[in-house]
Amino acid sequence: MSFYALIFGAGFAAGIINVMAGGGSLITLPALLFLGLPAPLANGTNRIAILIQNVAAVEGFRRKAIFDPHNGVRLALAALPGAIAGAFISVQVSDETFRAILAAVLAVAVIAMLVPPKKRDDGNARPVLPWWSYVAMLGVGFYGGFIQAGVGLLFLAVLYQALGMSLNWVNMYKVMAIGLYTIPAIAVFALTGNVEWITGLVLGAGNASGAVVSTHISVRGGERVVRFFIALAFLLMALRLVAIL
Repeated sequence: MSFYALIFGAGFAAGIINVMAGGGSLITLPALLFLGLPAPLANGTNRIAILIQNVAAVEGFRRKAIFDPHNGVRLALAALPGAIAGAFISVQVSDETFRAILAAVLAVAVIAMLVPPKKRDDGNARPVLPWWSYVAMLGVGFYGGFIQAGVGLLFLAVLYQALGMSLNWVNMYKVMAIGLYTIPAIAVFALTGNVEWITGLVLGAGNASGAVVSTHISVRGGERVVRFFIALAFLLMALRLVAIL
């Protein structure tokens, strides 16, 4: 199987998991590293796929009438300064530091998701976001700019666990915010020579294809299906943490 076929397949799997829960970059980042890209180049190239995937996912949710650009943009703007700072730091740290921070933050996300969630409104009414959710997005944005892998699980910890929002709305806000703050993060990686464009576009085609499938399953399948993919994301994250530790 060719290099680009492997890249597309990894992207497709990641696109499904990223929209449903998060952690798809735990597939694509190791795949890029395995295929020979250095860590900073793999990290930057992966952002191209993330952007393409989230544009496709936002359009998918819009078609399903799960769409709130007002709050989605506000969440993205709250995350933006953290994402830019995280991207600048990411291209400067050693591989050892990168891996240690990834392990620590994802362990915190696991603990947060084990806490029983606030009682949820599982309908499709537009949620009301408290002021502190925007503060939390600054930290989520920093992690997203720094590593990206597993950032969707941090969105779940804030919007699903703490706010009790329905998973469809969580996923819509997540893909919109990540898509918007990924743009300046890509600029940082590109300016430092850490993007392989052709590989990123092929990976992005896979991610986008998976995202389209995922938005359809998410809205039609309901929370039970989404929970399955969350469990799968946690399994991938646990395997990745074991590999790091």
